[in-house]
Amino acid sequence: MKKIFKQISNKPGFMKHNGGLFFRKITNDKYQFKTKITKKHLNRAGITHGGYLASIIDAGSGTAVHRVAENKICVTISLDIKFIGSSNIGDEIIGDIKIEKATKTLVFVNCVLNSKKNKIAVASGVWKKTNRYF
Repeated sequence: MKKIFKQISNKPGFMKHNGGLFFRKITNDKYQFKTKITKKHLNRAGITHGGYLASIIDAGSGTAVHRVAENKICVTISLDIKFIGSSNIGDEIIGDIKIEKATKTLVFVNCVLNSKKNKIAVASGVWKKTNRYF
């Protein structure tokens, strides 16, 4: 895995406002993203907010889906997340994405979030391909 992570949050919007995501392709069906937790990502308990974790899973997995769908705009149909552990300020979170299946109209994905070799969350989702392109 020598491929370099590239910032994918270049345009104004939610993800750029929250620090953005770095993304890379590993193989045709495996991708990774990463981000670093800052103070603004924490909840009142002082750990990373679950809503932020859900957002990076959706954005990172959605980017992988977009690439597999040959740059078609894809929309999230469902995203099932199991929160398993926690992360703290300063932690780097890595998301490992696996494209399980791509049909003519749908893409099925699994994602695992890790920090310091601790599993934080696992997710599975389905995205719908549209007929629009970026």
